[in-house]
Amino acid sequence: NTLAAFRETIRLGAHMIEFDVALTKDGQLVLMHDSTLDRTTNGNGPVSDFTLAELKQLDAGSWKDSRFKGERIPTLGEALAIMPDNMWLNVHLKGGAKLAEEVTKQIVAADRLQQSFLACGKTAADAAKHIDQRIQICNMEGQANSLKYVNETIAMQAEFIQLYGGNSVDPAHTKRLREHGVRI
Repeated sequence: NTLAAFRETIRLGAHMIEFDVALTKDGQLVLMHDSTLDRTTNGNGPVSDFTLAELKQLDAGSWKDSRFKGERIPTLGEALAIMPDNMWLNVHLKGGAKLAEEVTKQIVAADRLQQSFLACGKTAADAAKHIDQRIQICNMEGQANSLKYVNETIAMQAEFIQLYGGNSVDPAHTKRLREHGVRI
């Protein structure tokens, strides 16, 4: 979830980048995988306890390697600005309805609807669709590798699914998803 990581991913020609978005104390959108700063920065505590200005002072790269020392926590806007137009953006929401609304607004403003989808639960998906019906959704509500999860994804008319768990996926699940136009 750093610009350095994204630049390298883009350089290598990946077809999709997954990143996680959270809200700061002052309502800004930042990229952070964990709910706390402890593992991936030199800060401590929940992301939501800090303003954007405070988060921008933290080192988000040294934990990975010394050559990334000084890497800062990016905003969603900064990340979108460097993404090519031909790469899928798997935007994993680390929050609920308010986060979904704000992320959708930024994706629309950045003209990235054609390549983005929100990985979230039903409440967040409904909030995002309230902002713009064109936003694509990956169902993450009760994420699993089961027929129940497949059927719930189809029922909510999500465009994507991320099957999770187990050693394999039942071919009947993938067939059913494809028949309903859900990307796996």
